[in-house]
Amino acid sequence: MALDRLWIDPAKILIAGTWRDAEGGGRLPLENPSTGDGIGEIAAGTAADIDAAVAAARGALSGDWGRMTATERGRVLTRLGQLVLERVDDLAQIEATDVGKPLKQARADAVALARYCEFYGGAADKVMGETIPYLDGYTVYTLREPHGVTGHIVPWNYPMQIIGRSVGAALAMGNACVLKPAEEACLTALAFASLAEEAGLPPGALNVVPGLGEEAGAALAGHPGINHVSFTGSVGVGSLVQAAAAKNVVPVTLELGGKSPQVVFADADLDAALPFLVNAGIQNAGQTCSASSRILVERSRLDEVTSAMAARYRALTVGPATADLDVGPLISARQKEIVEGFLARSDDLETAATGSLAGNAPEGGHYVCPHLLANVPPDHSLARDEIFGPVQVIIPFDTEEEAIAIANGTDYGLVASVWSESGARQMRLAKALRAGQVFINNYGAGGGVELPFGGTGKSGHGREKGFEALYGFSSLKTVAARHG
Repeated sequence: MALDRLWIDPAKILIAGTWRDAEGGGRLPLENPSTGDGIGEIAAGTAADIDAAVAAARGALSGDWGRMTATERGRVLTRLGQLVLERVDDLAQIEATDVGKPLKQARADAVALARYCEFYGGAADKVMGETIPYLDGYTVYTLREPHGVTGHIVPWNYPMQIIGRSVGAALAMGNACVLKPAEEACLTALAFASLAEEAGLPPGALNVVPGLGEEAGAALAGHPGINHVSFTGSVGVGSLVQAAAAKNVVPVTLELGGKSPQVVFADADLDAALPFLVNAGIQNAGQTCSASSRILVERSRLDEVTSAMAARYRALTVGPATADLDVGPLISARQKEIVEGFLARSDDLETAATGSLAGNAPEGGHYVCPHLLANVPPDHSLARDEIFGPVQVIIPFDTEEEAIAIANGTDYGLVASVWSESGARQMRLAKALRAGQVFINNYGAGGGVELPFGGTGKSGHGREKGFEALYGFSSLKTVAARHG
């Protein structure tokens, strides 16, 4: 069983370097999405546990962690990245069981987690201030300082990657962290914390409190001892997190949903585009904020693109994570119900193709076959709302102006892609599309640890990844010295 590879007790929380039970001893059940079977229990953290975790983080700032130089912090993170690489196979097995994603995808997430640690380990001592020319007799310069205690509320779909880009950047800047992983999938968060201890992270610099969002998550978002909150998840919960933090006048980084388009023009290289068009929509069973759920196609090539994508869809197989197929299960019965509810509204749409369920897929697993829907009106709910499942819609357009209007015609603005051989069109679309990232003749750029990531509109605000994340996890101080 994959959880045999977990080297710590999953029913414990980590506060101030001590693994202990949650206050009151509460626990929550864990489920394997591939089978629907229970696989153990995790701690049900409480508001009291969050209080203790924040106090521990505050203590770390005034202790060994706060006294570490940026270079020393970087060395800890670099060692942590190496430890993650040494346990990649274990972490992949754990994540595949916990989240349900195919093993190859879980392994890629573990490698990405190591890369975040490496990147932020190397960047920790390279965040510079600047000198500012000012009045005669003054020297003015700026300093980048940590916020203090940062709260991190991480979702279930990509625990390792989101911990890497969020906690990794916060630690690199010298913050002390309180992490609340999703109750549906928190095992790799706990494993990561144990590796951080092994790497030399001082007690209290990283505290992990699993639990229900409405209890532990709400307590963290609204805690008066938190100086910055990072949240990735749904628009509805993100609004609640922002409102809770606002009562304490605390800045928030929000990475929420998406309805990201790929815009395919008549001059696109279809052979190059096809893998991106499909894979960006079905990765992790479509449970990805930056999933490409809309494919906009110039009408002259609509039939060709639809036919080519449909052929790929018919070859997709859905099954348990351990089978390492194209698509795994959805995270829960509830998520399956939501996706099937969207599909129930597609009776008036053209189904171009669906994938198939593997013969050995357990009956209790939360499986939904990928669906490709063609000739979808841009104002249809399946073309506007985030489904968070393996469903893509193809929308035709006739002009560049119409393509831009359709692409920008949702509440979201996370990622977009342009497929065209025209350099002028590439530049026009890159400026016109409302998105935090625009890819030209690709989608996702291989994950891009170095590439700032975030959205506009209901996709959220603030930026993660790259150096921008370091700036977000720090405050800028201006020093003006008058010396005559």
